[in-house]
Amino acid sequence: MRRNRLLTVVAAVCATSALGLTAPQTAAADPGPTACSDTPSDLRPTLVYGDTGEAVRQAQCLSNMWGGEPPKLTLDGVYGIVMLKKIEWIQVCHGLQQSGVIEDRTWQVLYHPALDCYLPYPG
Repeated sequence: MRRNRLLTVVAAVCATSALGLTAPQTAAADPGPTACSDTPSDLRPTLVYGDTGEAVRQAQCLSNMWGGEPPKLTLDGVYGIVMLKKIEWIQVCHGLQQSGVIEDRTWQVLYHPALDCYLPYPG
């Protein structure tokens, strides 16, 4: 019985490794509502290209927590073209519609960034 259980576990591990299946990774630490600024985490209005203000600055800061190739955004509070492209990339990385609109689901992703995205950042 113990040997059968061990063989089952070993077979599952081997199959998972062979298929390249792994558990989704999330950031090791939640950035928290004050990691970027004093802007409260419940300030999550829908943002679109051209918007300005503190919520945009918070979204810029949160998007900068992503590692790798994406450019770091200037925290100027202006939702410009560079931010639009970065938000669209982040949305695709999480299986969201690539709209560039920062709404509830995109805010959730910004507050809980993935460690990595397997989609190269468009240069």
